[in-house]
Amino acid sequence: MNYQPRTIAFLSELVHPPRPPDPRPVQKLHDRMFDGRMFDGRMFDGRQPAYASFSVTPAGPLLSNPPSRPGATSQVAFLADRIQFREEGGVATAESFAQRVVEVLQEAAPLRGIEVLTGHRVTMRSLINPRHFTDSRRFLKEAVFGFGEEVEVLGRAPQLYGLRLVFPPAEDEPAAFALRIESYRADARSLFVEVQGTFGPLLVADGLEPLGEHVHGAYRFLRRRVLPFVARFDARQPS
Repeated sequence: MNYQPRTIAFLSELVHPPRPPDPRPVQKLHDRMFDGRMFDGRMFDGRQPAYASFSVTPAGPLLSNPPSRPGATSQVAFLADRIQFREEGGVATAESFAQRVVEVLQEAAPLRGIEVLTGHRVTMRSLINPRHFTDSRRFLKEAVFGFGEEVEVLGRAPQLYGLRLVFPPAEDEPAAFALRIESYRADARSLFVEVQGTFGPLLVADGLEPLGEHVHGAYRFLRRRVLPFVARFDARQPS
């Protein structure tokens, strides 16, 4: 079944050996964005830097962009033991997010003296609409779980249904994946799907292109595995 997922959040968390969250290298990185020396023009179009603002928070320095729409977030935080990218509620795609993670790390790692990444976690949150249900709670309750009167023993009708599945690394798939599928409070018709991929260590000297592949790997898991799984239950209901 050909669903069109609407991805509402991309997150990337790159773990490294602890380092003092010194703001000076991050400020230098931000300066490079503004004077056009960064990324050989790939993320600098002559008008706007990759991130418009630099600030120092109690947790560490932060690069961010003003919201493109209400509630949107575009930022990268440089913490003591990790670098966290967040693109939420904006116009990012898996392709643009993967490119951003790789290219920012290519500049940030040497400035901060990071030689190894001990782990990489990629999270994607998307919405999809079942074809034969107008309420995602009913879809999960009746089509996925097959609940009927059993729920009545709880004494109250649940306002959210969901499941969580965890897939450990396997011989042919070294990454681990976690999957959440839930009804969505903000829109009863939409099904909330979260895919989280966890990937192993990476030496910076070997190149950072695998970070982009991790993002694409999580997106492929959504498209090739999760959507067909949902489709198995999304059948026309008898009238």
